[in-house]
Amino acid sequence: MTTGTATADTPPAESDWHPDFLGGFSARRLPLHDVPEVVGESVDDPYATVVRLDRDAPSQERAEMSGDQADRHPREAVLYLHGWNDYFFQAHVAQWWADREVDFYALDLRRCGRSLIDGQLPGYVNDLTEYYEEVDRAYELVAQHHDRVWLMGHSTGGLVASLWAHDRPGRAAALVLNSPWLEFQGSAAGRALGATLLSGIGRRRPTTVLPMHDTGFYARTIHSRYDGPWDYDLTLKPNPSQPIRVGWLRAALRGHQRVAQGLDIQAPVLVMCSTRSDLRLRWSPQMAYADIVLDVEQIAMRAHHLGRRVLISRIEGGMHDLTLSKEPARSETFATMAAFVAGVRERLNHDDQLATAGVAPVAGSETMAQ
Repeated sequence: MTTGTATADTPPAESDWHPDFLGGFSARRLPLHDVPEVVGESVDDPYATVVRLDRDAPSQERAEMSGDQADRHPREAVLYLHGWNDYFFQAHVAQWWADREVDFYALDLRRCGRSLIDGQLPGYVNDLTEYYEEVDRAYELVAQHHDRVWLMGHSTGGLVASLWAHDRPGRAAALVLNSPWLEFQGSAAGRALGATLLSGIGRRRPTTVLPMHDTGFYARTIHSRYDGPWDYDLTLKPNPSQPIRVGWLRAALRGHQRVAQGLDIQAPVLVMCSTRSDLRLRWSPQMAYADIVLDVEQIAMRAHHLGRRVLISRIEGGMHDLTLSKEPARSETFATMAAFVAGVRERLNHDDQLATAGVAPVAGSETMAQ
């Protein structure tokens, strides 16, 4: 399955949309102004990158063609956040949203994918809230022409999306989380010891590379060069993965601690993960039918800490990125998303009708699709 590869072409001015190397998409740079200095980096003009699915009639134009504005459906968009050692390439996910009249946007975060500049430390941040600058900018860009903005996040992107939605209440209409990294693998005692050690080293030498070995099994299960069906750019999502540094892992653990303490995401949240993990260090073909990156039991446990309107769905045979799973798990993933989106839309449309009539919705009431 072809998903496009990068070229060395220099894009036009950062304020303009330009054709993306992923066919049928456009991209736009978001200049970043609040980027803490990192030891070992010397980069001018850092940026993040917004990617959008091209459509024959953008949402704003479709709304204008719909006639009576009072009778039109709300203009909707979704903003997608990728995971660690990742970039947006899942064109079929974008098309799934577009088929439901939701304009699709994705964000390649700083130092990741389309946004990685020579001389930068790939994927590195000292704190996950550093990403808020580009998420805020991307949200504002999308919200200019849309009434509702959904948020979709995968793995580390799911953690960032959860923290952002908690800290920015009232912005996301709902969250769709695909195997979000809500907790570190291992025992509670092991996590506590690791956090203590990382805290000390992270203050003194945050960019120190951790001796963590990537088996390459995940890429083997998904990339067409190996045993998988998907063709993505291995320079943007390399195998083995980018080195993990102390400061970045410390930032992730602090995010996990916030989740463990409890978030209060006001929007409805769908958390999807596989029914099983397979974290063995010896290859097995069965790894193509499990999450071989994260502990799915930890995901399911921590999901309850995100808010009061959380739906958890376990996908039999699902991979770490559930949207890349083999069938029938992939179809089950999208069917789960469809039911959730339909239920949330029904609730939001009902609230909109009450607001138009001058009636306040009942606090705490909700419609959640199972």
